[in-house]
Amino acid sequence: MREETLILMHKDIKDLIEMKKVIEAVENAFRGFEEGLCRMPPKVYLDLPEFSGDFRAMPARIGRCATLKWVNSHPENRGYPTVMAVVILNDARTGFPLAVMDGTLITTYRTGAASAVASKYLARNDSSTLGLVGCGVQARSQLLAISEVFDIDLVKIYDISEEKMQQLKRDASGYNIVYAPLEEVSACDILSTTTPARKPIIRREWIGEGAHINAIGSDAPGKQELDPRIIQDAKVVVDEIEQASNGGEINVPLKRGIISRDHVWAELGEIVAGKKPGRVRADEITLFDSTGLAIQDAATAELIYNLAKKEDRGVWVELIPPAAVA
Repeated sequence: MREETLILMHKDIKDLIEMKKVIEAVENAFRGFEEGLCRMPPKVYLDLPEFSGDFRAMPARIGRCATLKWVNSHPENRGYPTVMAVVILNDARTGFPLAVMDGTLITTYRTGAASAVASKYLARNDSSTLGLVGCGVQARSQLLAISEVFDIDLVKIYDISEEKMQQLKRDASGYNIVYAPLEEVSACDILSTTTPARKPIIRREWIGEGAHINAIGSDAPGKQELDPRIIQDAKVVVDEIEQASNGGEINVPLKRGIISRDHVWAELGEIVAGKKPGRVRADEITLFDSTGLAIQDAATAELIYNLAKKEDRGVWVELIPPAAVA
């Protein structure tokens, strides 16, 4: 057994990560979680209201690997990304740290991948327009991931920051992207919302029959992006019911008694595993409430670790000396 730990930096992850492979790994993780092959304790929050941010600790185990992601969310950051993360990958059998890696791109890609998986099962097969509300880093991942699953002809984008819209259009120059009012963006076949909003910004009357929504931005208590009437009228699928109830798009409507847990149709893993159907009717509104699961990080981190070994990337270090191992 190699008694060294692999250190993978941001540039290593950037060179290795591929959205198509991440989507496959994340889909398998959701299936495995539903089938009892993964373990995932609840996400732990360290709230820092004085700094307008928080940290989250996210442990999980898939197969022979266990991971811990330590990730922040500071929406008001200037000079640093809003989200930064570090992932530790361990051998679940011995506890030995196999790798320590930048988790920022992993977080971005696995979040986009979850939306792609959800859209695969919940959006109409003929979906061709994508709306992006919020044009930060995660919007790029949503576009990249959903485009792996659907032939997207037109992308409509909206952000309160014109600079962010311009940057997204430059970064995704290969797509047919247009700026549009919030109402028009919301009317697309597939809509992904990635804002830090704490009050609804998407109105019910803007959502057409047969639409699918990926609600990404609400990932902590008190956050919400959607008019509660959308949730009332939609087939709601969550990534994990406890986490979504506490911090997802459904958290505020639940606390206010607008909906009950019975309104949630399924966890995504149930649909991926074939235990419940996804979209049934062409005219139904479907909603994926994504809070981000540690199993997504675990699956992606293991993928990256195996690719790094194959491609001889990263730096091996004696993080724990042989005497300590012995």
